[in-house]
Amino acid sequence: MSNDLVKRLAWSGLLAGIGALSTIVANRIAAAIWVRVFNEDPPE
Repeated sequence: MSNDLVKRLAWSGLLAGIGALSTIVANRIAAAIWVRVFNEDPPE
């Protein structure tokens, strides 16, 4: 990991992975809240 380019690529991959995971989690939480409030599936 002494190469700066490898570190930047690793950081970009980590950031993209965490961003994708947080988006999925946020979407599931929002959908669960929507179902509880309106008793129907969220709009697509």
